[in-house]
Amino acid sequence: MIYSIGGHNISIESFFGDYILRRVLTSFEPFKTKEKDNIILSIDIVEELCDMDESNCRFTKEVDTGNGIIRVSKFVDGKYKFQIFDVDNRDCASAVCSQAFDKCICRIDAQGPMVRFALNNVIMLVYAFCCAQYGTLLIHASVIRHNDVAYAFTAKSGTGKSTQVANWMRAVAGCDIINDDNPVVRVVDGKVILYGSPWSGKTPCFRAVSAPLAALMLIKRDERNFVEEQNPLIAFSTLLTACSAMKWDETLFQQTCETVSRIVESIKIAELHCLPDIESALVCKEYLEG
Repeated sequence: MIYSIGGHNISIESFFGDYILRRVLTSFEPFKTKEKDNIILSIDIVEELCDMDESNCRFTKEVDTGNGIIRVSKFVDGKYKFQIFDVDNRDCASAVCSQAFDKCICRIDAQGPMVRFALNNVIMLVYAFCCAQYGTLLIHASVIRHNDVAYAFTAKSGTGKSTQVANWMRAVAGCDIINDDNPVVRVVDGKVILYGSPWSGKTPCFRAVSAPLAALMLIKRDERNFVEEQNPLIAFSTLLTACSAMKWDETLFQQTCETVSRIVESIKIAELHCLPDIESALVCKEYLEG
């Protein structure tokens, strides 16, 4: 199966066949493509990870995602191994990736509904790291589109980025939601473009659409609604914090930072201090479009 996500084609094959793969990856259906060229990432789901000399593999880092744990190890030849665990520390999946993250083999250990969780996490993880070299970022944000322009809202989980998008939908005519958790952002011919993705958190918003990204707003809860401009250094930090980035890999992290710098130079990045009310959307709109 081939999917076009953020303008990049990826191939996903599985030993259990296309029919079951489609039933597991339901959120990927809008992104299916018949194009077989320009595939940047190939993922093969296998029964067993064979011929892996674990003695040449060293533990690198453990990351708490809030939905579970990702344990990262690296082989001496540059390949990476990822182990995905759920919130109860149960083994869900293991994946081994090439140094360039263009090839990945994956074994799913989860059962039942957790198979979808495991496979989605592996694909999202590898996609984000593979795309760093192409000026592409996967960011943690909710996105509204108005007048054919995208506005992204980022915040710590539970702070209210989805609430802000919902308030725009209620208060501003002609809006639609592109993604509610993990959109893709690319620099294409000097322009910043935002794309929908198969990963949208608890909101079923899996749309193969795109729009120019005009702004990224960092939401902070406050006692009144107002916008505070950010200087370039803080803006850089805001966007970098929102990215799925491999900070412990020097090459990938440098590529991510270069893309972040180009985006910061091209769009508005500011703090939206707000209450969880409709007025906050109108104050934000006035800043962005007024």
